[in-house]
Amino acid sequence: MDIINIEKQTFEEMLVRFGLLADHIKLLCEKYSSKKLGEWLDGQDVCLVLNISPRTLQTYRDCGRIGFSQINHKIYYQSSVVAKLINNNNINPKKEKNETDHKER
Repeated sequence: MDIINIEKQTFEEMLVRFGLLADHIKLLCEKYSSKKLGEWLDGQDVCLVLNISPRTLQTYRDCGRIGFSQINHKIYYQSSVVAKLINNNNINPKKEKNETDHKER
């Protein structure tokens, strides 16, 4: 084990900087704590909710009709963005099969 001596002033400056870093991290955590994973949907979930195909969802992304985030090769959508898409564009979310069958008859 090596022992390293540093001046008291240098050590105190390091403590201040670590404190500032800790405060900054706390601030960032508070700012982004509302971005919980439960508020995000993957492509399959969005397709089921909107009753669309994966290709249609890709077209929505390409045209900028729906916002998304990509982590590695996986794409996620905020549930609020999907809800806004439904409300603003009069998209009918997937209905229960029995309801659809009943209306067709």
